[in-house]
Amino acid sequence: MSLSQDQVMEYFEKMTLLEAADFAKAFEDKFGVTAAAPVAVAMPGAAAGGGDEQTEFTVILKSVPADKKIATIKEVRSITGLGLKEAKELVESAPKEIKADLPKDEAEKIKAAIEKAGSTAELK
Repeated sequence: MSLSQDQVMEYFEKMTLLEAADFAKAFEDKFGVTAAAPVAVAMPGAAAGGGDEQTEFTVILKSVPADKKIATIKEVRSITGLGLKEAKELVESAPKEIKADLPKDEAEKIKAAIEKAGSTAELK
């Protein structure tokens, strides 16, 4: 007797959870397989000790002194490629994210540029 896939699925749908668990155990024993969940694999470049060193950073514009607003807008425009209006709105809405998902060195360069323009920034 041969059952179609649909017939087998229909049969399993009618099983109780206990019956399904018993079946899974019997299937594993009979065929020498396991239904265990896959194990998470470590990310490439992860530290051997399992450390969670941050690899991506977000630059946040924290505050802008009134007398440094224009210099900061210019810097934000050069960093983000935003137009004048968008950069002005970003600067005026501080604290605000400037750029996200950056490598540490790039994020630090952007933070330094914002600080050179006279405003404060932080990395997260």
